[in-house]
Amino acid sequence: MSASPPGFPHERMVERLYRLAPHEGYTQSLLDGVRFLRSNRPMKHTPVLYEPCIVIVCQGRKRGYLGGEVYLYDALHYLVLSVPLPFTSETEASPEEPMLAISIRLDMAVVADLVFMLDQADARSAAPPRGMLSTPLGAPMADATLRLLEALASPLEAQVLAPGIVREICYRVLVGEQGGSVRAALAHQGQFGRIAKALHRIHVDYAEPLEVGRLASEVGMSAAVFHVHFKAVTQTSPLQYIKSTRLHQARIMMIRDGLPAAAAAARVGYESPSQFSREFKRFFGRPPGEEVREMKATLALLPPTQVAGLALTH
Repeated sequence: MSASPPGFPHERMVERLYRLAPHEGYTQSLLDGVRFLRSNRPMKHTPVLYEPCIVIVCQGRKRGYLGGEVYLYDALHYLVLSVPLPFTSETEASPEEPMLAISIRLDMAVVADLVFMLDQADARSAAPPRGMLSTPLGAPMADATLRLLEALASPLEAQVLAPGIVREICYRVLVGEQGGSVRAALAHQGQFGRIAKALHRIHVDYAEPLEVGRLASEVGMSAAVFHVHFKAVTQTSPLQYIKSTRLHQARIMMIRDGLPAAAAAARVGYESPSQFSREFKRFFGRPPGEEVREMKATLALLPPTQVAGLALTH
């Protein structure tokens, strides 16, 4: 694990995450939109799909690969995604030193209120918008993360204090390097914002027939311009993005809901189960059944009721 600068509360953050995330995979916290992540083993080049979120790693290390860029997120760097993006992830972890992290979904209602206040104060970021960025973790962000973890160990504090701390964390993102991207995605202005609007539409309606020409028209672009800017943000084509979104959603349904491959395929919009299986194997490198067996622990989602008491009794 990367050494923490003096004054960083990483040891206390790790201690709390061991209690809040006792099992491998994802654990839903007592606050909607916040999840804990734990991996007890290294994972190489795993396809993932993240919604707009902040990921703060307290122990271990992760790398994200998107296009030709590598994004490191570890004890010294946090990851911000201003739009939903599929990318490839690597995890450094072991049973002796699991990867422990917290994921905070970007609530755009909260972000919108903060953006209004920041714009009123004329504190606008001039950084060019990007869909994904690794940002150094400063002491104020580390302190807020620790306070959030402490609040999420108590049902009452999770209800009373945690929403305000999440708001503080969102504020620190908005005034940091990625603030311009989050604002552009929220405002749906400029080319980046228009693509963000199209990405949101895909994630809401991935099971419906989605025509690239119509998506382009909905955001006020020609098909040719839409393709260019779509690839600039996502590093992939609209058709490939739609396909990867459907495959990721199907994988989650099979792992967390226990759906068979054919049912998951139909749920995400595939008419042919055989086509789904071929494309699934090509994308993930394994057929659906094998992928589900291998990823069941990693992508499992534990409900908060199973961890609240555990976190309070240690």
